[in-house]
Amino acid sequence: MSGVRHLYVHLPFCAHRCGYCDFVTVVGRGGEHAAYVDALLAELEREQSVLHPDLETVFLGGGTPTFTAPRELERLLHALPAADEVTVEANPETVSPELAALIRENGVTRVSLGAQSFQPQLLEVLERRASPDDVRGAVHTLREAGFANVSLDLVYGIPGQSASDLDADLAEALALEPEHLSCYELEAKPGTRFTHAHGDELVRQAEAMEGYFEQVVDTLTAAGYRWYETANFCLDGRRDLRAKHNLGYWLGRDYLGIGIGAVSTVDGVRRRNLPSLPRYVAALARGEEPARELEQIDEDTRRRERLLLGLRLDEPVVLADVGDAVDDEALERLRTLGLVEVAANGRGDELRLTRRGRFLGGGVTAELLSA
Repeated sequence: MSGVRHLYVHLPFCAHRCGYCDFVTVVGRGGEHAAYVDALLAELEREQSVLHPDLETVFLGGGTPTFTAPRELERLLHALPAADEVTVEANPETVSPELAALIRENGVTRVSLGAQSFQPQLLEVLERRASPDDVRGAVHTLREAGFANVSLDLVYGIPGQSASDLDADLAEALALEPEHLSCYELEAKPGTRFTHAHGDELVRQAEAMEGYFEQVVDTLTAAGYRWYETANFCLDGRRDLRAKHNLGYWLGRDYLGIGIGAVSTVDGVRRRNLPSLPRYVAALARGEEPARELEQIDEDTRRRERLLLGLRLDEPVVLADVGDAVDDEALERLRTLGLVEVAANGRGDELRLTRRGRFLGGGVTAELLSA
């Protein structure tokens, strides 16, 4: 039976917009939460035929999904299809015992907490409202509610951050024993108020990124975490604790996204809902589909994306699956340099980056791509 097994739901509401953020968000709008959830459920109903009856994953991202009015969040969760993994993103300061119980009782199995840092001065630079105690408290509250799969997000390369600050952040995160950690380079988009305020320091931090990256990988793998994707780590044990929703993206699987700014890839077409909240709500209230941008994905694009995303993982890419997306001369050159390795398997030859190649990441992958 065909059908999409991964569903993304975008909840854009936030208490405020951090200076470095470039996600589709809207601040406050408490009076519009109900109408937006109505629109989400209307879009979901329109797209029902796209979904497989048995979903693997549902992911509520934002914005700050847990800033959504509790009554509306509960109504949405109750109406969403069941899935093996249901993830909700949360800011630590929004996690109360009542919120934790609400999401737990409505099918959520995994929570991704935006910690970013445990250093007060760095949280201030990032314009984050949660304190280090809020992060610790949120994890404990989720544990008390019965959550056995908690992920923490950390950011490095923050203006003013040092290697010792990063060490302290990693130690604080490990002390909370999360099942999963996502550790990202800070990306500040040119022209934002964040780059205007911290431009010179961001240049200095960019020069330190490679060292920070190795510091993160060495620390977390030594602590028993599997470095399964460029920026993602999970406890290595009997349970597979990889983020299965994101794994679907990296493996090139189809997915459905609903909400403003949400992206879908279904049957060779990529579509993106436009980011206007009023237009989105109004269209669905009229019984129309939301305004979208459409892109046809041809076979060459699909293979190149499969290579680019697949090589972010610690699992190999089957060369037959990516066809002529690989430059054979570059492959041999990179293999000689010890940056990639090819091994025979029952499915055919398999390609992966070596540990050294993974640290160079995108540069190696870009060179592998045929012209």
